[in-house]
Amino acid sequence: MRLVQIAQRVEDLERASRFYALLLQAEPLATYDPPGLVFFDLDGVRLMLERNAPAAMLYLAVADIDAAVERLRSAGVAIRSEPHVIFRHEDATLGPAGTQEWQAALEDSEGNLVLLVEHRPG
Repeated sequence: MRLVQIAQRVEDLERASRFYALLLQAEPLATYDPPGLVFFDLDGVRLMLERNAPAAMLYLAVADIDAAVERLRSAGVAIRSEPHVIFRHEDATLGPAGTQEWQAALEDSEGNLVLLVEHRPG
């Protein structure tokens, strides 16, 4: 099996669409309002912003976590946790072997937590 789609709760569809366009540096694939849906592509997995969906926690891979956090901070995004190491991957069970997993947390326009992830050698 492979993941096809993730639904994320939003209250204000336009506001959330602008936020995720900024975060993902991509425009939506499609908007259907009504009923209140916006779709983005996450490397072949659809992110669906939906009014009244339950909240999800998104973990998004970035190439440079420090640059991503600074770009978002300068755009006014609330950073809840600065980039920090959360785990060292000794083997490839949960990530590339021999890397450190860095994470930072931010709050999206709807109050949901979004985590950025970078794997660094080390």
